[in-house]
Amino acid sequence: MTSIDPKSVSTAHFHSLLLTAVAPRPIAFASTVDEKGNVNLSPFSFFNAFSANPPILVFSPARRVRDNTTKHTLDNVLKVPEVVINIVDYPIVEQMSLASTEYGEGVNEFVKAGFIEVPSEKIKPPRVKESPVAFECKVLEVKSMGEHGGAGNLIICEIVMAHVQNHLLTAENKIDPTRLELVARMGGNWYTKTNADTMFEIPKPLTTMGIGFDQLPENIKNSAVLTGNNLGRLANVEHLPNKDEILSLANEPEVSAILQNFADDEESLEKELHLLAQKYLHNGQTQQAWQVLLQGEYL
Repeated sequence: MTSIDPKSVSTAHFHSLLLTAVAPRPIAFASTVDEKGNVNLSPFSFFNAFSANPPILVFSPARRVRDNTTKHTLDNVLKVPEVVINIVDYPIVEQMSLASTEYGEGVNEFVKAGFIEVPSEKIKPPRVKESPVAFECKVLEVKSMGEHGGAGNLIICEIVMAHVQNHLLTAENKIDPTRLELVARMGGNWYTKTNADTMFEIPKPLTTMGIGFDQLPENIKNSAVLTGNNLGRLANVEHLPNKDEILSLANEPEVSAILQNFADDEESLEKELHLLAQKYLHNGQTQQAWQVLLQGEYL
């Protein structure tokens, strides 16, 4: 592994390394106005949510690395401390990219990028009609990270109104993530997007107490088949299946065939059971995976 001291390379070099490694990053498509009411629209990928009560978003228009100049978004919020953070999905990604062009002061990127302005309810800057979700925000604080090129400026915002396109909402008025084709920033010119095929669920141990890696049987922990992700899922259960639960799976065709075919070959038996357990894990059947893995306990 190569170790790099940020002070030993150029800002541009480390900037590239940082943006490529810390990814994917959500995009804050920020609309602001200056003191004359001129509208600006620009995307920023140094962005995330940091609090729910109060609801806080933070994004950072960094000083340009090449010449240490600041961006109109930063200039605007220092004059009019309000911003709409429009969320970017795949249907608007090319227009969003066009809006990142460094047009001159006073040029409206809504017009240049072909977006429709929608008046906000509680603040002056308009929101992007085409955005799937938009947050009207009051700027609470702007915190400078430095005075040199590449230095960030943390714009800390409180959400005062949210707007969500109806087709994204469930009956419970929650956003269904599988309906939202979000776009995220990678390094260089690269982006990525979410969809139902690339998304996956992991049970969160919020109300349960997983047994942990240290409680995994040694032959499972040191398996030549099971990956770290497999072991993490196995270690997230609260307790192991009991004898009756384990033996109840022994008559399943796949399990029975393994037990019979490799009865005299302990090493192959373990490997085949681990492969079958991995198959169950890939299908989200953690309990069944454990029942397979522990078959050897009662041979």
